[in-house]
Amino acid sequence: MRNFFLILILSLTTTTSFATEKKMSETQTKVKLSTTLGDIVIQLNAEKAPISAKNFLTYVKEGFYDGTIFHRVIPGFMAQGGGFDTDFKQKEVHDPIKNEADNGLKNLRGTLAMARTSVPDSATAQFFINYKDTSFLDYTSPTSQGWGYAVFGEVIEGMDIVDAMAKKATGNHGGHQDVPKENIIINKAEIIK
Repeated sequence: MRNFFLILILSLTTTTSFATEKKMSETQTKVKLSTTLGDIVIQLNAEKAPISAKNFLTYVKEGFYDGTIFHRVIPGFMAQGGGFDTDFKQKEVHDPIKNEADNGLKNLRGTLAMARTSVPDSATAQFFINYKDTSFLDYTSPTSQGWGYAVFGEVIEGMDIVDAMAKKATGNHGGHQDVPKENIIINKAEIIK
């Protein structure tokens, strides 16, 4: 009888840990951005930002980000990409998603957040990576001024590549400011294990 309980406990532990590992892998998918400066690996947080993570993965799976540029880089603030091709033409996107900035995740150095217009629920494909903690971008209230920007992942490898972007010269291009003078291209975005 004692052996039976021991086997049962071991079986439950193995099952529980397998289920936990499976849940972790489903909610913390990793995406590699292969850029002209090097690779950036992002771990998504689908547990706290399911809509934003799923949206980002949809674009990754469609190959949408391949050949896009980081079109706005502000040292000490953020690097933004995911919307323009190398000819600075804006790509066609899916419908906007709900803003999940109230998910408890903060805009800290190395985090990935959804870019949007002044309308809270206007994010589509564009995202940005924070260079430093930017609490003024965090959710404070469900108002147009307080919604903030939804964090949905973080850079776990290649932050040195993101920092290298900030060292590139920028200027104005077609009404846009802080545009790198030399294209920083996402050659490929892919899901990795």
